[in-house]
Amino acid sequence: MKRLSVVISTLLVVIFTVAGCASRLPSDGWVTLIDGDKGIDNWTRYGDANWRTEGGAIVADKGKGGFLVSKKSYKDFELYIEFWADHTTNSGIYMRCQDRNKLSDRSCYEANIFDQRPDPTYGTGGIVHRGAVSPMPKAGGKWNVYEIYVKGPEITVKLNGAVTTSIVNTELKSPGPVALQFGNRPPKGEPGGAIKWRKVEIREL
Repeated sequence: MKRLSVVISTLLVVIFTVAGCASRLPSDGWVTLIDGDKGIDNWTRYGDANWRTEGGAIVADKGKGGFLVSKKSYKDFELYIEFWADHTTNSGIYMRCQDRNKLSDRSCYEANIFDQRPDPTYGTGGIVHRGAVSPMPKAGGKWNVYEIYVKGPEITVKLNGAVTTSIVNTELKSPGPVALQFGNRPPKGEPGGAIKWRKVEIREL
């Protein structure tokens, strides 16, 4: 039985990997929310982060913190995201946010981008409070790709081609917006390093 479970888990990872490699075409349902420095108007800004277009991406590197929040809500979907993070960046992708005016890592699922998180259990590659990552990969100082699958209670996060966490969680069932974070670094609340978004594509399932 244990051997069968291992085989099934391996097949799921392979299927997810192959799906992630497929072309993301509008005809297949993919919608582009950010393409280089285009797409900032597809998002609502919350907080005081200095979001701007720069160098072929959408960037923030100053402020007490803030989000780009999708104007549409999503329940079941796939995400493809290309991002660049500084070594000190505190950022993440928030999903199924239950209140678009009060975003948190409790009221949303957050795929984290935080190499220097004091507790690395839910750092880069993890889902904060819910999906541990071990060992934690590092995203700082380079371009990275997140591929995220959300279907019912199942959430799988893949960073640069490797599955980093996969969970079954029923806390947040309702549709909600996707949000891109620029955050501060605890415990002193200092501004995090730059975050850049070069590609954000989503497909509803």
